[in-house]
Amino acid sequence: MKRLTRLTLAAIATLSGAAMAAPETFVIDGTHTFPRFSYSHFGLSTQISRFDKTTGKIVLDKEAKTGSVDVVIDTKSVDTGYSVFNGHIQGEDFLDTAKYPTATFKSTKVNFEGDKPVSVDGNLTIKGVTKPVTLTLKSFQSMPHPMLKKDAIGANATTKISRTEFGAGKYAPNVGDEVTLDISVEAIKE
Repeated sequence: MKRLTRLTLAAIATLSGAAMAAPETFVIDGTHTFPRFSYSHFGLSTQISRFDKTTGKIVLDKEAKTGSVDVVIDTKSVDTGYSVFNGHIQGEDFLDTAKYPTATFKSTKVNFEGDKPVSVDGNLTIKGVTKPVTLTLKSFQSMPHPMLKKDAIGANATTKISRTEFGAGKYAPNVGDEVTLDISVEAIKE
């Protein structure tokens, strides 16, 4: 009888511990999240531009070492630093924002080393074309936000893509086909 009671108590402790470990959902902070892209311009320089409007959610379960990332980028918010060029990048030869006003990233797996995510596998969709990519996390931080008094996470991620694979290859190879995507992201716990 005592053995049964101990087993029952052990099972309850295990179940209550499992119930405490739950996924946490974070909402992307659009005021501190900026996807950037860079490419070679005729070999003369590396051009760097960004998108000003990004939304999405990140879910992490640190104990289970799982998670998900869902990001939506407003491609009409492209910022090259020059309004005429913004319009050029939004045109049919590149992002075609009239037809495809967003680009998305949806994760298939978050990869952990120890208790921190180090990369995110997923599907990137640009101009209606979806390709698998891996975002490598150059940094990841989880902490209470000092001003908002809520838990927050932040990361810097990078990957490389071929713009011709997404139907945006005009002027390649003179204007580099390889594009580096970098995203600085901050997200606040719901």
